[in-house]
Amino acid sequence: MIDDVTNVDRASAAGDPHPQEAPATVPSAAKKRRASKAKSKATAAAIEQRLGHSFADPALLTTAFTHVSALKTARRTDSYQRLEFLGDHVLGLIVSDMLYRAFPNADEGELSKRLADLVRKETCADVARSLDLIEGIKLGTVGAGVGAKLRRSVLGDICEAVIGAIYLDGGYEAASDFVRRNWTERMRKPARSLRDPKTVLQEWAQARGLPTPVYREVERTGPHHDPQFRVAVVLPGLEPAEGVGGSKRAAEKVAASAMLAREGVGTGGNDG
Repeated sequence: MIDDVTNVDRASAAGDPHPQEAPATVPSAAKKRRASKAKSKATAAAIEQRLGHSFADPALLTTAFTHVSALKTARRTDSYQRLEFLGDHVLGLIVSDMLYRAFPNADEGELSKRLADLVRKETCADVARSLDLIEGIKLGTVGAGVGAKLRRSVLGDICEAVIGAIYLDGGYEAASDFVRRNWTERMRKPARSLRDPKTVLQEWAQARGLPTPVYREVERTGPHHDPQFRVAVVLPGLEPAEGVGGSKRAAEKVAASAMLAREGVGTGGNDG
């Protein structure tokens, strides 16, 4: 028994002739690269699904989401900016075609106003938000708060770059399909009034043989540097309507809108 114990002690002192390596706790650089590549591929696939377009050239999609701050070289042409330029003009052409066909009775002035509303950065950013594109934006090394703010500020640019990328990858039809899916409802229901409500009210009144509407200041409140005006618009035979705004003109517009709404008159323009 003593010999057995002695032998065990000797083996322990000599050490295991075949020691086992401790399991690695930190992934190798190669594993990190593979994991990052897999994650990027999954993110791109999810974005493609939301866009409704599978890219034959994935590099176009990558470029469309690359902010200039993420570039490792001074070549600004590797960012989304060139695609944004192209996408802006492709979007304008497609939306112009949509408007021309959808509103056959609208004149050039109304079509121009509708176009401006649909292709402005705010509308493009709204489309990008609806497609959840914000997380795909590639930025350089910035703080979390700065990064979040920057992503929000370039959403409209990213949307236009995506349109440019789809156009280059799949042609006009692919870009047109994307724009029509995401802009048709917005075209039918403009986010903003297309015409000045005071002009609409005046035209409506004249068509019924009524005089030009009269606007009267009812009340002014608030400090001198930040006044609030309450204005009433008056037409014979109709109850006055009131509006409040930070200027007389703004209050007049609100009052005109209130009277138009009460009388069932829209300000969206001729819908054909």
